[in-house]
Amino acid sequence: MISIRDFKFLYATSIVFIGLIILSPTLAIVISFPSGERFSEFWVLGEGHMAEGYPVQVKAQETYRVYVGIGNHMGGLEYYRVYVKFRNGSEPLPDSRNGTPSPLPPLFEYRVFLSDGECWETEVVFSLSGVFLEGNSCRVECLKVDGCSFLVNKTVEWNRESSGFYYQFFFELWRYNSPFGDFQYHKRFVDFWVNATG
Repeated sequence: MISIRDFKFLYATSIVFIGLIILSPTLAIVISFPSGERFSEFWVLGEGHMAEGYPVQVKAQETYRVYVGIGNHMGGLEYYRVYVKFRNGSEPLPDSRNGTPSPLPPLFEYRVFLSDGECWETEVVFSLSGVFLEGNSCRVECLKVDGCSFLVNKTVEWNRESSGFYYQFFFELWRYNSPFGDFQYHKRFVDFWVNATG
């Protein structure tokens, strides 16, 4: 036979258990449980939206395309910037060890709002102009990105190993940091090389 004390304990336990079942949808909204890893995807793709087919042999005045994209897996709405930068082989890239961006000024930027789980991709159209071969060096005066022209005046020396004059396009990912009140480098960049011998 059950004592009154045991009966009261079972009754109170049942009420608490039933209450938790009834309130569980509300508790799921209020209590945040640990989620998986939070990260942002970042990519540059060549022809056919593949990780190949990048324009390598680039001729002056001809138009080329790549595709840059972001995937948001940060757990909420994010505001991103993608900076387009162009360098010769001696200028600095972002520092992966210290997580700092390249000090080169951005030539062009994209601004994107993405909900959690959402992806964005855009076609980046570019061309080089004012390409001058001067002995063992090559100078590019102008770069056009999505219809906007930028004076770059970058010179590279002939690369014997790869047989060409190589420049590098790279894209940096920046993310709006609400507590900081500004955009911060998100420690991600993607790139591809072009040979301006054409």
